Amino acid sequence: MLIVADANIPFAAEAFAQYGEVRLSPGRELSARDLVAADALIVRSVTNVNEALLKGTAVRFVGTATIGIDHLDLPFLSGAGIPWASAAGCNARSVVEWVVAALAEICVARGDDWTGRTLGIVGHGNVGSRLAPVARRLGMNVLVNDPPLARAGALAGFVPLGELLAESDFVTLHVPMIRDGEDCTRHLIGAGEFARMKPGAVLLNASRGAVVNNAEALAATPRVAMVLDVFEGEPRPNRDLVAACAIATPHIAGYSFEGKVNGTRMMAEALGRFLGRKSAWNPVLPAPTDATITPTARGTMAAVRDAIRASYDIRADDARLREGSPLQDDAWGKHFDLLRKNYLQRREFANYTISDDFDNPAARQVLIGALGFNG
Repeated sequence: MLIVADANIPFAAEAFAQYGEVRLSPGRELSARDLVAADALIVRSVTNVNEALLKGTAVRFVGTATIGIDHLDLPFLSGAGIPWASAAGCNARSVVEWVVAALAEICVARGDDWTGRTLGIVGHGNVGSRLAPVARRLGMNVLVNDPPLARAGALAGFVPLGELLAESDFVTLHVPMIRDGEDCTRHLIGAGEFARMKPGAVLLNASRGAVVNNAEALAATPRVAMVLDVFEGEPRPNRDLVAACAIATPHIAGYSFEGKVNGTRMMAEALGRFLGRKSAWNPVLPAPTDATITPTARGTMAAVRDAIRASYDIRADDARLREGSPLQDDAWGKHFDLLRKNYLQRREFANYTISDDFDNPAARQVLIGALGFNG
């Protein structure tokens, strides 16, 4: 059996070798020629899996080691009788921590505190449902909008989008890309929605770039602050929009080491189910270096921000992306892709311990009780 996998999937060779030969290839460069003899294809979000890619190949199983599936042509796969699997939820915690890191940076920069502020969560799936209780433990008011779940009777306290936008200090988007129909999310947020938001409100997007109309987002700054991980036109986002963002990162919100490895594990299990076998690959991740954190900043919010930075410094991702903005189009796109391909290993909060020497009870409670650090 031949398995072709995106070379950017961690441990792909080790995870899938239990089923046959593994061939790794850059995701954006995959073509039908690479798949002529392949039995299984495992991708990430940069590969569009459709008839053009699979026609004339031997592929009989497709997996994506990502939460999103908008890069899979599901009607084609269904019609061709090709089963598929995704890694829904694999990196949800990573995205939650990206949101928290961004909120901490914004609050400290503004001399503010998230306690008592209102967070509007659009999309209550794998990420949104995990983020909401964390935000409540941080002392935030939480509003949730998810029309499909509300219609299904599976969401208590549903808030219409217009009301959520008007009342929230922070709005964060965690919806799938749906291009048409009643629950279309393409350009869900545009000029009209920005006009509803409070002056000084912050929009965070870690779902898909086209959920936000990027041209209208640029026009809405600086009245609304933008914290964007995803963009229209990736891997060549609008440089002016990147420059205007309060924080901009290169589609890496879900790129914690744990999240990426979870995606690999889930694909190994899915391929095993397709083959009628049980995956024997169960990685044990080493502890990170410098796993004990002693924040030095005074004040609860600044100390929490410093502890988060010791685990994940979102400013570094922002700075690395902006370094490439003077580059011409092709080089700009290559810069964006290389930041993702060569992403430094990032570990989740639960891998770190707040030192016993840290004497700030309020901050300790936030870090350990709300954010999941050890103590």
